Amino acid sequence: MAKVIGLGGVFFLCEDPEVTQAWYSEVLGIEATEYGGFSFAHAASAACFPKGARTIFSPFSGDSGYFSPSNRDVMFNLMVDDLDGILAHAEAAGARQVQPGEDYDYGRFAWLMDPDGRKVELWEPKEPAETPQD
Repeated sequence: MAKVIGLGGVFFLCEDPEVTQAWYSEVLGIEATEYGGFSFAHAASAACFPKGARTIFSPFSGDSGYFSPSNRDVMFNLMVDDLDGILAHAEAAGARQVQPGEDYDYGRFAWLMDPDGRKVELWEPKEPAETPQD
């Protein structure tokens, strides 16, 4: 039977796409492609975190406070290989965390706001002791 095997892209509206692209490039060090977006090879995340790399696709209740302080109805979670390094780069570029970081058995998290007021969750996975069921 045919099945969905992953997330192929996230597409979103911005007040000024060039400003948003520049913020992600300058603050998070992501290199834009020739068409103005950002591309992540699945092999790169699997190489860093063979068991822990995954994409979560999850709806939240309309009254959830998890996206706060953003009032947008979407939040980005970006997987990183070195959370402390990314945060140092982001802070040098003028970005500040919007809440204290958190650490769980499945990874470390930090949050920033992009220029369009969207919350950006940075996630450094941790390798699980056992392979989770897919």
